[in-house]
Amino acid sequence: MHVVARGRVQGVGFRWFVREAARSADLAGWVRNRTDGGVEVEAEGPAAAIRELRATIARGPFGAAVASVDELEVSADALPVPFAIQR
Repeated sequence: MHVVARGRVQGVGFRWFVREAARSADLAGWVRNRTDGGVEVEAEGPAAAIRELRATIARGPFGAAVASVDELEVSADALPVPFAIQR
């Protein structure tokens, strides 16, 4: 899965929220803020865990207001384990 969440998603603990959800599901990948105000997430793992993470991203943490979750092309790069916040 490779997505970008848009809306009020920066400055509300969104990256930490996603990292903890992904780590609890034993997913590989990363999350980072984008200069356009979105939060980008790339993750891999079992299909059910990916579906749950996508739903978690769409919901967001308290204080967030997710307007959309847009699909991006999945990269061929190996993803980090454990799931990490990129700066």
